[in-house]
Amino acid sequence: MEIQELGLLLLMHYGITVQGLETIHHNGNDKIVLKRLEEIVNQYEISTFVIGMPINMDGTKTIRADVTNQFIHKLKCKFNKIKIEEIDERLTTVAAHKTMNYLNVNKYKKKGIVDTLSAVYILEIYTNKIKNS
Repeated sequence: MEIQELGLLLLMHYGITVQGLETIHHNGNDKIVLKRLEEIVNQYEISTFVIGMPINMDGTKTIRADVTNQFIHKLKCKFNKIKIEEIDERLTTVAAHKTMNYLNVNKYKKKGIVDTLSAVYILEIYTNKIKNS
Protein backbone atom coordinates (compact mmCIF):
# COMPACT_ATOMS: atom_id res chain seq x y z
CA MET A 1 0.00 0.00 0.00
CA GLU A 2 1.55 3.28 -1.10
CA ILE A 3 0.64 6.81 -0.17
CA GLN A 4 -0.45 8.56 -3.37
CA GLU A 5 -0.45 12.17 -2.27
CA LEU A 6 0.81 14.34 0.53
CA GLY A 7 -0.95 17.45 1.82
CA LEU A 8 1.24 20.27 3.06
CA LEU A 9 0.28 22.99 5.49
CA LEU A 10 2.43 25.65 7.07
CA LEU A 11 2.00 26.58 10.71
CA MET A 12 3.15 30.17 10.79
CA HIS A 13 3.79 32.98 13.21
CA TYR A 14 4.44 30.89 16.31
CA GLY A 15 1.41 28.69 15.85
CA ILE A 16 -1.08 31.50 15.30
CA THR A 17 -2.11 30.75 11.70
CA VAL A 18 -2.25 27.70 9.48
CA GLN A 19 -1.79 28.17 5.75
CA GLY A 20 -2.61 25.51 3.19
CA LEU A 21 0.41 25.18 0.96
CA GLU A 22 -0.18 22.44 -1.60
CA THR A 23 -0.87 18.79 -2.24
CA ILE A 24 1.96 16.81 -3.78
CA HIS A 25 0.59 14.13 -6.11
CA HIS A 26 3.37 11.58 -6.39
CA ASN A 27 1.85 8.13 -7.01
CA GLY A 28 4.06 6.51 -4.38
CA ASN A 29 7.32 8.05 -5.63
CA ASP A 30 8.96 9.43 -2.49
CA LYS A 31 11.74 11.05 -4.53
CA ILE A 32 9.20 13.52 -5.90
CA VAL A 33 8.05 14.36 -2.37
CA LEU A 34 11.58 14.70 -0.97
CA LYS A 35 12.64 16.94 -3.85
CA ARG A 36 9.63 19.23 -3.35
CA LEU A 37 10.13 19.26 0.42
CA GLU A 38 13.75 20.29 -0.12
CA GLU A 39 12.53 23.25 -2.19
CA ILE A 40 10.04 24.18 0.53
CA VAL A 41 12.64 23.84 3.30
CA ASN A 42 14.88 26.20 1.34
CA GLN A 43 12.04 28.68 0.88
CA TYR A 44 10.56 28.68 4.40
CA GLU A 45 12.06 28.36 7.86
CA ILE A 46 10.87 24.83 8.61
CA SER A 47 11.61 23.68 12.16
CA THR A 48 9.31 20.65 12.41
CA PHE A 49 7.60 18.14 10.15
CA VAL A 50 4.28 17.02 11.66
CA ILE A 51 3.25 13.60 10.36
CA GLY A 52 -0.13 11.98 10.92
CA MET A 53 0.34 8.39 12.11
CA PRO A 54 -2.47 6.07 10.97
CA ILE A 55 -3.56 4.13 14.06
CA ASN A 56 -6.56 1.85 14.53
CA MET A 57 -9.16 2.65 17.17
CA ASP A 58 -7.75 -0.16 19.37
CA GLY A 59 -4.33 1.54 19.34
CA THR A 60 -2.62 -0.84 16.92
CA LYS A 61 -0.83 0.56 13.90
CA THR A 62 -2.46 0.14 10.50
CA ILE A 63 -0.78 -1.25 7.37
CA ARG A 64 -0.36 2.36 6.25
CA ALA A 65 1.66 3.01 9.43
CA ASP A 66 4.53 0.90 8.04
CA VAL A 67 4.58 3.00 4.86
CA THR A 68 4.46 6.15 6.98
CA ASN A 69 7.36 4.93 9.13
CA GLN A 70 9.42 4.21 6.01
CA PHE A 71 8.74 7.74 4.79
CA ILE A 72 9.67 9.17 8.20
CA HIS A 73 12.98 7.30 7.98
CA LYS A 74 13.65 8.93 4.60
CA LEU A 75 12.79 12.34 6.05
CA LYS A 76 15.20 11.79 8.95
CA CYS A 77 17.99 10.81 6.56
CA LYS A 78 17.48 13.77 4.21
CA PHE A 79 16.52 16.44 6.76
CA ASN A 80 18.42 15.33 9.86
CA LYS A 81 18.32 18.78 11.48
CA ILE A 82 14.52 19.13 11.29
CA LYS A 83 12.43 17.76 14.13
CA ILE A 84 9.74 15.19 13.24
CA GLU A 85 6.58 14.91 15.31
CA GLU A 86 4.22 11.97 14.88
CA ILE A 87 0.59 12.72 15.68
CA ASP A 88 -2.12 10.11 16.15
CA GLU A 89 -4.52 10.84 13.30
CA ARG A 90 -7.40 8.74 14.61
CA LEU A 91 -10.77 10.36 14.00
CA THR A 92 -9.35 13.31 12.05
CA THR A 93 -11.07 12.09 8.88
CA VAL A 94 -14.31 11.60 10.83
CA ALA A 95 -14.01 15.16 12.18
CA ALA A 96 -13.34 16.44 8.66
CA HIS A 97 -16.46 14.71 7.31
CA LYS A 98 -18.57 16.06 10.19
CA THR A 99 -17.33 19.57 9.47
CA MET A 100 -18.09 19.24 5.76
CA ASN A 101 -21.56 17.84 6.52
CA TYR A 102 -22.22 20.74 8.90
CA LEU A 103 -21.16 23.18 6.16
CA ASN A 104 -23.26 21.33 3.53
CA VAL A 105 -20.25 20.70 1.30
CA ASN A 106 -21.29 19.06 -1.97
CA LYS A 107 -20.56 15.32 -1.81
CA TYR A 108 -18.58 15.51 -5.06
CA LYS A 109 -16.26 18.15 -3.60
CA LYS A 110 -15.64 16.29 -0.33
CA LYS A 111 -13.01 13.94 -1.74
CA GLY A 112 -10.76 16.84 -2.71
CA ILE A 113 -11.17 18.56 0.65
CA VAL A 114 -11.13 15.77 3.22
CA ASP A 115 -7.34 15.24 3.33
CA THR A 116 -6.62 18.95 3.65
CA LEU A 117 -9.17 19.37 6.41
CA SER A 118 -7.82 16.27 8.18
CA ALA A 119 -4.33 17.78 7.99
CA VAL A 120 -5.67 20.93 9.64
CA TYR A 121 -7.00 18.80 12.50
CA ILE A 122 -3.63 17.03 12.80
CA LEU A 123 -1.90 20.41 13.10
CA GLU A 124 -4.49 21.51 15.64
CA ILE A 125 -3.65 18.45 17.76
CA TYR A 126 0.03 19.31 17.45
CA THR A 127 -0.42 22.96 18.42
CA ASN A 128 -2.54 21.96 21.42
CA LYS A 129 0.21 19.53 22.44
CA ILE A 130 2.77 22.35 22.28
CA LYS A 131 0.57 24.72 24.28
CA ASN A 132 -0.06 22.10 26.98
CA SER A 133 3.58 21.12 27.42
